[in-house]
Amino acid sequence: MAGYLPLRKIILLIVIIVIVIGLSILSGRIWGGKSEQSQRPGELIIEKGMTVGRFGQANALSNKVLKEIFDLKTKADLEKPLSEYGTVDQVTSMVKKRLALAAEHESKNWIKIPAKFLLWFVFLSMVFILAKKRRVTSGARKGLLFAAVLIFGVIMGSDPSPMGTVKDAIHLYGTAHAVFPPRMIALTVFLAIVFFANKYICAWGCQAGTLQDLIFRINQTDGQKAVMGRQIKIPFVVTNSIRFIFFCVFTFVAFSLGTDIVEPVDPFKIYNPAHLGLTGGIFIGALLLASLFTYRPWCHLFCPFGLVGWLVEKISLVKISVNYETCIACQRCAAACPSTVMGAILKRHKKTIPDCFACYTCREVCPTGSIQFSTRKRTLPPPGHFDKKKKDGGQP
Repeated sequence: MAGYLPLRKIILLIVIIVIVIGLSILSGRIWGGKSEQSQRPGELIIEKGMTVGRFGQANALSNKVLKEIFDLKTKADLEKPLSEYGTVDQVTSMVKKRLALAAEHESKNWIKIPAKFLLWFVFLSMVFILAKKRRVTSGARKGLLFAAVLIFGVIMGSDPSPMGTVKDAIHLYGTAHAVFPPRMIALTVFLAIVFFANKYICAWGCQAGTLQDLIFRINQTDGQKAVMGRQIKIPFVVTNSIRFIFFCVFTFVAFSLGTDIVEPVDPFKIYNPAHLGLTGGIFIGALLLASLFTYRPWCHLFCPFGLVGWLVEKISLVKISVNYETCIACQRCAAACPSTVMGAILKRHKKTIPDCFACYTCREVCPTGSIQFSTRKRTLPPPGHFDKKKKDGGQP
């Protein structure tokens, strides 16, 4: 029977992906099938001596749009020379900024977005309560992750997302020198959640993060042992270095070339498959396959919000900590942790703590209940705490 276990896991993985893609297509049609990606304005036609009205005709801009851009009072203002509003570069910058903001607004579903934030608030509060009561076990974790995938991905779509608030803000400013206020509000809310309780929004609310997490858990037994192959914990110095370099490259290309290098391979597009190209499909397929063997590869290696959130996480109010008075140094928490973070928190031999997604695997396996998720300050382990075998059953 054990030989059938890997096959069952593969079938389960295929079923989940089919459910996600199939229901996302249906959900997209119900919501209206928007790409959820704004179209940036192209090159503008500006000629010497051109009036505002002629400028509008040459660039297919309606009088209503011209009125909003140039703050026109009457129809006669259409005959004003374009030069009254500045140089060619100044006019171009002003128009592109206004058009970019208009495109951003048009691309959003203003019914779905507030509803999604409300659902986030309810769902994250529920998980937080369950966690405080220590009811986030292996089975419950998978159920919560699958529910998050269905609610925030399949039903509510790819936008908004934590990653999009950082990625799209940088790209928009790089191409049009514009700031979209609703996105800044969303980013503030997400970072406030990180400030309050680690990467809680990433752990339990991010539609791409929870899907990767769920797939990683699929390839495990209830004892956190890999079913297929071997699950690898990539050193944080490697993952964070790659993530930082990628963030810098993305920002440089956005500002210098006006190109969003994430957009073709955006993993959130699995929830908007009608707008997912061949390149994106291949990349996401590889990403999900990699998720079987390493924990949240996109989050650790590429996600812009992952990097920004990690910085804010340093001052989180509620976080994982260890009570060394009851800790028996068995190190089961570090072994069961899907990444290297619990080892860093437990031994504190390094000052840099990796991303903690508050998955509660460490608390689940701790035999003495020494792992806490609270405002308790992290302390250093007593000297020699891990150097000798504990009398009450710990391992050296």
